[in-house]
Amino acid sequence: QVQLVESGGGLVQPGGSLRLSCAASGFTVSAYTMSWNRQAPGKERELVAAITSAAGSTIYADSVKGRFTIPRHNAKNTVYLQMNSPKPEDTAVYYCKSFRAGTRDYWGQGTQVTVSS
Repeated sequence: QVQLVESGGGLVQPGGSLRLSCAASGFTVSAYTMSWNRQAPGKERELVAAITSAAGSTIYADSVKGRFTIPRHNAKNTVYLQMNSPKPEDTAVYYCKSFRAGTRDYWGQGTQVTVSS
């Protein structure tokens, strides 16, 4: 059974740091493109960062470039979102997603991140 479980959300001060985790079961994360997406109240869900399967290439939304990274730990079958210097506008529910051509996408349940002093 495929499952994505996010954790690590919470309250963080502007300029601090936070690491989100996305633990996968039922498939191997290194064989899929994995992404973090977020949805703020009243806004559409948007892509934050992604890491491709084989090459491990990464892409980032312009709004988080230079602040967030998306490392992958193959042995733990987990993808992370390292959030450095978060801003209040990063407040959202963060979702992990898997993608591979020819298969359905899977989403996690989401984890709330609130950036506030």
